[in-house]
Amino acid sequence: MNAFIRPGSVVRRIWGDADVVLLVFAGAAAEFALNRAVDWLFVTGRLPQDPLTRLFSTAAYAQRIVFGDRAQAARTMAQIRAAHEAVERRRGARIPAWAHRDVLYLLIDYSERAFGALHRPLAAPEQRELYAVFRRVGVGLGIPALPRDYAGWRADRERHLERDLAWSDHTAALYAAYRRDLGPWRYALLRRVQGALVPERVRLLLGLRRRRALARLLPVYATLAGRGLRPLVQRALVPAAHLGAVRRLDRAADGERTA
Repeated sequence: MNAFIRPGSVVRRIWGDADVVLLVFAGAAAEFALNRAVDWLFVTGRLPQDPLTRLFSTAAYAQRIVFGDRAQAARTMAQIRAAHEAVERRRGARIPAWAHRDVLYLLIDYSERAFGALHRPLAAPEQRELYAVFRRVGVGLGIPALPRDYAGWRADRERHLERDLAWSDHTAALYAAYRRDLGPWRYALLRRVQGALVPERVRLLLGLRRRRALARLLPVYATLAGRGLRPLVQRALVPAAHLGAVRRLDRAADGERTA
C-alpha cells in the first residue's frame, strides 16, 4: 500500500528490465549530448571522465524511486535535489527550469520508445500512466510548469526538441568519452542503436542513420534473452567492468516481467 508506484505498473516493467533500461540510456546519451544546457554536465567533470559509471548511478537512483516505497522515493528525490543544488552553488548559477524538464521529458520518451523497440508499443492507458508517474517524480524534484496530461506533454516535448538541441563542442567531448570507454565496435553498435531509437531531430543533428534492420532485430534479441541467452549476450556487449551493474538493473518481480 505504501509503494510509490503500484505493483504491476507498466513503469515497473520498463524500469525493472535491464535491456529496456540500457536502451533508455542509449537514447538519453544521444540527446543529453545535444542539449543546450549540456555544459552543466561538465561542472564537476564526472560525466565526461566516466560516462558509463554515471549512467549506472543515474539508473540506480531511478530504480530506487520506481521500486521504493513512498518514503524511500521521497528521500531519493531529496538526494537528487541536493546534488543539483550543490552543482548550482559550485557554479554560482541556477540550472534552468527548462533544462530540468528536458531531462524528465527524454526519460519519459525513451521509456516508451525502448519498451516498444524490445517488446510492444504501449497502449493508450499505459502511455497516460507512464506520464502520470513521471509527472509525480517531476513534482517531487521541484520541476515547474509540467503539462497536466500525456497529450499536453507530447506537444511540449516536440517544442523542447525543436528549441533546446544543438551540436556543440560538449557534444563532441561526450561522444569522444563514449568511444573511449566502449571501444570501437561497441561504440559503433551504440550509434546504430541510437539511430534506430531517437527522434528524427536528434538523428539529424548527430548524423545517425536510421537502421530499420536493427530495429527489426531488437525484438528478436528480447525473445532470445527470454530463452536464457541474456547472460551470454550481455557479456559480449557490455564492458566487463560494468557487467555487474547491468545485471543489477534486473529488478522486476516475476509477475511484472514482460514475456
